[in-house]
Amino acid sequence: MSNQLQPRPVKFSATTITELMLPSYANFGGKIHGGYLLSMMDKVAYACSSKHSGAYCVTVSVNAVDFLLPVEVGDLVSMLASVNYVGNTSMVVGIKVIAENVKTGEVKHTNTSYFTMVAKDENGNTVKVPPLLLESSIEVRRFVESIKRKALKEKITKTMNEEKITFDLKKELHHLKGQRCILSDNIS
Repeated sequence: MSNQLQPRPVKFSATTITELMLPSYANFGGKIHGGYLLSMMDKVAYACSSKHSGAYCVTVSVNAVDFLLPVEVGDLVSMLASVNYVGNTSMVVGIKVIAENVKTGEVKHTNTSYFTMVAKDENGNTVKVPPLLLESSIEVRRFVESIKRKALKEKITKTMNEEKITFDLKKELHHLKGQRCILSDNIS
């Protein structure tokens, strides 16, 4: 086995990016714009996955970004990233976002997300990534959760693709009862 593909522990590539939230990052409601936080998450996922793989990495999927709490101007935001799972050429990077009020010391967990990254060579071809050395029960749990999350995503994708093919308007109208929509007379 070459040195490049020797197993690497989670701690080898664990990455934290911390930044003070400025007024220019705020949305019209005065809170930090979600798009800015997503950009920071993408950066930390890139750094973490590139450290693990030793290659340029691209984002291929983002799993459920739920903003649990708002981030305020003046908060010190940290993105804590670690490789949770590796496939042949892909990695799942788990990202925990925390915001600290620097005046009061209050720390809040604002969201967690999972970015799937793929390693590429200088010609844009995918490259094999090193295995992940799991050193704790938490790391094993995260690896297994990633396997299960991947299987659920595949199942949902398959189900929704079948729905598109077999969709029958008349049979599906019952789903709209009680929903906030009105059907146009032009729907056929």
